[in-house]
Amino acid sequence: MKPWLAALLIAPLLLDPDPGPGGQTTQEKIQSGNTVGWQGKHTNVVVSGDVGGGKSDGYRIPSPCWYEPGPTPEEMLRQRDSGRDAANRARIDEEGHQAFIQQFRDKLGEDGRWWLPALNEADPNGVACWTNLEQFIFVPNGTTPPAGITIAQLAQIARAALTVPEPAVKLNPDAKSYVNLPTWVWLEGIGTPRRSVTAELPGVMSVTVVATLDRVEIDPGTTPDRAKVTDSGCGTTGRPYTKSGEFACGVQYLRSSIDQPREKYTLGVTTVWQVDAQGQGQEVTVEFAPVQLETTRDVPVGEIQSNVRP
Repeated sequence: MKPWLAALLIAPLLLDPDPGPGGQTTQEKIQSGNTVGWQGKHTNVVVSGDVGGGKSDGYRIPSPCWYEPGPTPEEMLRQRDSGRDAANRARIDEEGHQAFIQQFRDKLGEDGRWWLPALNEADPNGVACWTNLEQFIFVPNGTTPPAGITIAQLAQIARAALTVPEPAVKLNPDAKSYVNLPTWVWLEGIGTPRRSVTAELPGVMSVTVVATLDRVEIDPGTTPDRAKVTDSGCGTTGRPYTKSGEFACGVQYLRSSIDQPREKYTLGVTTVWQVDAQGQGQEVTVEFAPVQLETTRDVPVGEIQSNVRP
């Protein structure tokens, strides 16, 4: 066990309810669905925007822990040499306490800050990653330490917190389709086809991740010999049924679903959102794959029987 971790178990400095200047906080943005989510702990990162009212695609921040710039030398000394925790340490071991405080006195007047570890607690590897970082490191101004947060990682945090709408799949015919009958497909509940999340380290840097709805993709839930997909006119949300309209977005099932599980096909419609990251005054070189979110719908398909009589 790292010495600093043992000391933390005795006097949990980072969990002090009044961390003082440069102290860190916990921020939670947990989304429903198939996502690791964003639950920042011991962090000053603030996440805002479209983090709710939708569903995440399960994007995970590559590294679930990092260092963030924290107190100045004067602030750090004041935090560590005052308060209940400091008094308890001094009472238990005055000599050890003075040795502990000396490292902060040594940095007084230097041009730099103490950087502190932070983590995404929603990631199952977050705590293990965090415990392998030092409790604090001194970093000269204008430099970033190994594992120090970068503009790219801030963009990844925003991406992890991003959600997009989970729409309803609409069909015509609705309750049941039939072999060779065009089944129109469209989506409702998308709302504004643009979602954005901003992750900010106040006074240091800020990134906004923007997702824009690009297209829909239809999976009929079976093989090409049993269904034909028409998607030339789907656009971003499909094409609602119109009487005498051109069929340009949907499925023609070529075989009945009577032999399928539950006697139904499971049709899937995937919304594809292109993602772009924009830094406030800084270039963001990280690129993200599109957000792809699938919504499914059961489709029973029957056959129209006819009798031919002479």
